[in-house]
This record gives sequence, structure tokens and C-alpha cells, in this order.
Amino acid sequence: MASVNSLASTLRQQLADALTAALPNIGTADPLLRRSDRADFQANGILALAKKLKGNPRELAAQVTAAVPAGGPVKEIEVSGPGFLNITLSDRAIIETLAARDADDEGRLGVPYNSAAGTTVIDYAQPNVAKEMHVGHLRSAVIGDAMAQILEFTGETVVRRHHIGDWGTQFGMLIQYLIEHPGELNHEGGEGDGEAAMSSLNRLYKASRALFDSDEEFKARSRDRVVALQAGDEETLAMWQRFVDESKIYFYSVFNKLDMEIRDTDIVGESGYNDMLAETCRLLEESGVAVRSEGALCVFFDDVKGTDGEPVPLIVQKSNGGFGYAATDLSAIRDRVQNLKASTLLYVVDARQALHFKMVFETARRAGWLNEDVKAVHLAFGTVLGKDGKPFKTREGETVRLADLLDEAIDRASAVVREKAQDLTEEEIAERAAQVGIGAVKYADLSTSAARDYKFDLDQMVSLNGDTSVYIQYAHARSCSIKRKAGELKPQPHPELELAPAERALGLHLDQFGEVVAEVAAAYEPHRLAAYLYQLSSLFTTFYDQCPVLKSDVPQDVAENRLFLSDLTAGTLRQGMELLGIRTPERL
Repeated sequence: MASVNSLASTLRQQLADALTAALPNIGTADPLLRRSDRADFQANGILALAKKLKGNPRELAAQVTAAVPAGGPVKEIEVSGPGFLNITLSDRAIIETLAARDADDEGRLGVPYNSAAGTTVIDYAQPNVAKEMHVGHLRSAVIGDAMAQILEFTGETVVRRHHIGDWGTQFGMLIQYLIEHPGELNHEGGEGDGEAAMSSLNRLYKASRALFDSDEEFKARSRDRVVALQAGDEETLAMWQRFVDESKIYFYSVFNKLDMEIRDTDIVGESGYNDMLAETCRLLEESGVAVRSEGALCVFFDDVKGTDGEPVPLIVQKSNGGFGYAATDLSAIRDRVQNLKASTLLYVVDARQALHFKMVFETARRAGWLNEDVKAVHLAFGTVLGKDGKPFKTREGETVRLADLLDEAIDRASAVVREKAQDLTEEEIAERAAQVGIGAVKYADLSTSAARDYKFDLDQMVSLNGDTSVYIQYAHARSCSIKRKAGELKPQPHPELELAPAERALGLHLDQFGEVVAEVAAAYEPHRLAAYLYQLSSLFTTFYDQCPVLKSDVPQDVAENRLFLSDLTAGTLRQGMELLGIRTPERL
């Protein structure tokens, strides 16, 4: 199925052609088209163009109006003020375009693929081995998963990478303790029981830390074990692998609760780049990008200085020969560019890492690993705050466990679903509660610009009123309900009909879906898709109130056309929410 041009893109092209016809020597000109509350669209570009050419903007506007072809989507063009164009589209054009979207046999609503699509490696959801996931891990996982799905929808080849913390000196202590207490990772509970796995890991971590802090001989054995791990000793590596495997059982249980698929092949932790670290350092030193300073291998920058005014370097290798995060991140860039053939590297990481990534990216550019053909982007996100506006903590002042937070969201959603449920079984209520609760958490995150902090308020998140996922899910369920009750009546577009204002507003917004998705993918701004879906739900609610579908006094062709608009709204909401990683149940 061929993609469907949006009404806005068709109109933009017609106005650009009309401008070229009126002014053959100007080359390409942007009519600066936007939605308007005075008409369907307003074009503002003529004013600036006339100013540049020292001409009369109203005369130029009249010339452009005359050059717009008849019989297209335009019903009326009015020259307004000093040369703005107010443009109203025909009802026929709106319904015909939506009918073409509905007829897309690929189920893409006529949304085109990006002609310039490449390969994006996206680094997100980076938990640490042998440590619990907490509220700080939420945003990377949710934003990263949404961006991966949005980019894939536009035709981008997406390679997911979960850069888990699975290496470092703490593993010497953990492994040594496990060797001396071999039963400590055994736990009750079935295969894949994440809570039991994390409980064992927690218990072992606390016991090994207590021994490490109190027993000098154990501390010495632990440090020797780090050396053995880094040297590739078989017994030590086998024990290390047990920690990784046990942690994965726990990770998968949390991601499963988040309704997010994480594949084993996508997990390439810090350890995955160990074999590249020495070569990365050699390449940087030989090329002069990095230099030795007080024994450490460093990269210096003119614009990065400490409070004392002295340069703050990126330390790639420490003076004792150990490798820091920079060496791992630079090796990962080499792997992703040279082996995975990435054209874009997207890092969904806390805003507090901004300086680190700025220095790493600049180092990679100097080394030639990033260039005009390969870009690196830090999609930085803010902090999750409590209702008091401070970083989200438990009442005891501890970091909130992610699994606990998700469980509470499902509990709150269960009360909302139960209150609204009319013909749902207990099993269906539990299923919907998970979809509503997890959707609420994800949407609250995604509807906020990633760069901003946001307040975690479960009462607001699961509310049926306001900008929430539940409001959108409810609009979708309402549309599905209309279709179920329609019986023999089938959704059928009728381009010959005159549309009511609420039908026109809904139809024009439905047509914008593809353009919004393309903008979101290009700018890495999922909150704009969330805003689009919320507005679509609001317009549908107005349509539902003002344009009855199933009343006996509604003519059949009008009812069919309204059912068509309702059905396409459900499909668009479903597709949009799916891109955000949120379920849309048919009954609520």
C-alpha cells in the first residue's frame, strides 16, 4: 500500500508551487503553513517574502491565491491582514484522505517510511548486576523503549543495547564470598522468580560487604579475586557468570512487569568491551588524541575546566593501569560504528551525565569514529520527584524500588477499573488493572519533556480526568464500544456529506498522525506524540457528545460516516499508544 500524503503536505506543496508560479526567480519558498483557529490552516510565508522583495504582500497573496489549482483539497482561500492566507479545506478532501489511510493494507494508517532511514543503536535501560532496580531506572527504560518503537515504525533499523553494569572491583568481594559460601545463591521459588533471585543477591551483597569491611584477610582475598577476574581465570569467570544470570532473572521480571521486551542478545554490558579497552587506549595515544598526564591517559578540552580554572580531562586509563568508564564507552562507540554499522548512536541516560558524554563524543570525533556520516546524541532526562518536589524517596528516606512502585500503580489502577467495570470478570479486572497501572506510569513519564523533572503522583496518573493515559485508554474503549453496539451498521466513509464542526476538527487531527510521528522520531521527543494522542482523545470526546452515531433519527449515511471516524480514531489511538509501549484494552 502506498503511503498517503497528509492534507497539510499536499497543501504546502500546492502553495509552494503557486509561489514559484507567481515569482519564477525565487527558487523554492516555504509558505510557512500551520493550523489555525481562524480557518483550517494559515500560511504566513508571503509576508516575509514580500518584505525581502520589497513588494506589496497583499498583492503577492492575491497572485498566489489565483495560482492555487481548482479541484484540489482547497475549498476557500481568504487574504487576511497584511498578507496572511486563511485556508479552508473541503469536507470531501478530508474524508477521502482519511478513507485512503483506513484502506492501508499494511495497517500503518498510510504513514510513509522515512526515505533517509539508517541504523540507530539505542543505549537504554542500564541496570546493574547484583543490585536492585530503583525509580532512577524508570525513565531510561520507558523513554528508550518508546523511542526504539517509534524509530522502527518510521523504517529505521534499530539495534537495542542494554549497557548493564556487570564489571568492576565489587565483583571480587562478591565472588570470593560465594566461593567460601557456595549455597548463598540458592533460593526457594520457581525458575524465573525475580523476587527470590533479588532476595538472594541482596543477602549475599550485605553479608560480603560486612565481611569485607571487618576482615582484613577476606579483603585481601577479594582483591586477589579481582585480579583473577580481570585475568580471565576460569573458576572466577564461572562464578561471575552466576551473578549475571541470577541478576537477569530479576531484570526480566521487572521488565516483564513494565510490559517491555528485553532480549538476551540486546544485553551487552561493560564486560562486553573488555577485549577492546587496551586497543582503544593505544589508538587514542598513537593518534595524539589522548596524552599521558601524571601517569594517566587523558584527553583535554579547551572548554572544560574545574572551579579552580584548571583543565578537567577525560581519563581513559588510570595511572595504575585500570580502565575507567570512558574507555568502555569509547570502545562501545567503536563497536557500534564499525561492527554494527550505526549511522546514529542514541544514549538515553540521566542528564547528570551530560558532561561525560560531551567529552566522550568529542574524543570519538577527534579519533574519527564519529564523523559526518555518524552522529551521537545524548537524550538526557530529568529526575523523578515526589509530590513535595524533591527526589522521590520512601518515608524512611531510601530509594524507591521500581518493582514496589509498579505494584502500587497496579493496585491504584485496580480500584479505578473495578469502579468502572460493568461486565468484566475478576481475571479481566486484574488484566486491565495491569494495563492501566503500567500505562499510567509510562504515560506520566512520556508526556513530560524528557529534559524536565516530573512529579510522581499516582492519584493523578490513574485519574480519568486530565492528561493521563487512562483518559486516552477510556476514549479508545468508548470507540470500541460504539462499534460493538453498531450491529449491522458498518463504518463507511461518505465524502459527499457535509461535516459538522466536531467531525471536521476530529478528521483534520486524525490526518496529522504521520507528520507528528515523523517529527517525534527526528527530534527524539516522545512527549509530542503523547500530546497528540491526548488532544485526539479530547476531540473524540467532543465528537461523541455532539455527533451521535447510533440514535434512531440519524440518517444511515451520516451514521456510517461517523462510525468510520470513530473507528479510525480507535485505530490511531491504538497505534500511537503502542508506539509509546502502552496497551489499549477494548473494554474498560
